[in-house]
Amino acid sequence: MLRFVFRRLASAILLLYLVLTTTFFFIQAVPGEPERLYENPRISEEATSRIRAAYGLDRPVHEQYFRWLGSVLQGDWGTSFSAGRPVFQVLSQRLPATVVLVLAGVGIELGAGFLLAVAAVRSPGGRFDRAARWFSVLFYSTPVFVVGIVLIEVFAVQIPIFPAQQMMSADAASKGLVGKTLDLLSHLALPALALGLVRCGPTLRFLRNSLLEVLDRDYIRTARTKGLSESRVLWFHAVPNAVAPIIQRLGVSLPLLLSSTLVLEIVFSWPGLGTAIYSAIFQRDYPVVLATTAMSAVLVVAGSLAADLAHAWVDPRIRDRV
Repeated sequence: MLRFVFRRLASAILLLYLVLTTTFFFIQAVPGEPERLYENPRISEEATSRIRAAYGLDRPVHEQYFRWLGSVLQGDWGTSFSAGRPVFQVLSQRLPATVVLVLAGVGIELGAGFLLAVAAVRSPGGRFDRAARWFSVLFYSTPVFVVGIVLIEVFAVQIPIFPAQQMMSADAASKGLVGKTLDLLSHLALPALALGLVRCGPTLRFLRNSLLEVLDRDYIRTARTKGLSESRVLWFHAVPNAVAPIIQRLGVSLPLLLSSTLVLEIVFSWPGLGTAIYSAIFQRDYPVVLATTAMSAVLVVAGSLAADLAHAWVDPRIRDRV
C-alpha cells in the first residue's frame, strides 16, 4: 500500500509541474499586457516602468518563469496585479465560499441520487424506474449554467423565493448568528440545487445499475430466503456493496465538479474561486491564474488519490491487488 501511495504521489507531483508550466507559457502567449491595469494619465511612464520592474514584467519570459518557479518552491505565489495583495490572501478569502458550495451540491447529489436509485430498483422497469432514468438523462445532458439560469428565472424572478446573486445580503452582519445562517442558506439554495441536480443525473444512473447488479448476486438471494424484509436487504446488504464504485466515481469526476462549480459561481456572482479566476483571466493577473490552476490541480489529484485509497479500504479485493 505504501509503495502504491508513493508511486501516485510522484506521478501527481510530475503532473502538477507539467500543468503549471503549460499554464504559465500559455498565459504568456495570450495577447495583451497586465500593466494596462495601471494605465492612467496621472501615472508617469517612469512610474509604470518601476511597476513593471517590481513585478518582474520587464524581464524575458524564461527569466520570469524560473523566478516564478523558485518563488513557488519556497511557498510564495507572488502578488496579485489587480488586488495588490499576496495571492495567498486573495485565494484564502475566496476558498471557503467555494468549499461551502461544493459540499452543499455534493450533499444534494448523493442524497437525491441514493434515494431515487433505491426507490427505482424496488420495481425495475416500472413507472418510477422509467421516470428516474429520464430524469438522469435530462440533467446529465443539460449544461449546469442552463439549469442555474432556469432556477433563477423560476425561483428568483417569477416566484421570488430565493435571492439570485452573492453569498450574503448587504445587511447580514446585523442579523445575528441565526439570521446570518438563514441568510447564507437562502443564497446557497439555488446554486447548490443547480449543482446537485446536474450531478445527480449520472450518480442516479450509475448507482441504479450498480444496485441491480448487486441484487442479482447469490448472497442477496440467500438473505431473502432467510426472511429478511426488502428494505433491510437493500440498505444493509445491497447498498454497502454497491457504494464502492460510487466512491471511485466521485474522485474521478472531481474535475467536472470543480468546473461546474466555477461556472455556477459566475452565474450566481458567488464570491469563490470561480469569480476570482474569471476576473484574473480578463485582467491578465498571472499570479492568481497560476495559483488557482495549481489549487485546482492539487484538489483533482488529491481527490483521485483519496478515491483510490477509499476504494481499496472498502473493497478488500482492491486492497489485496495493491
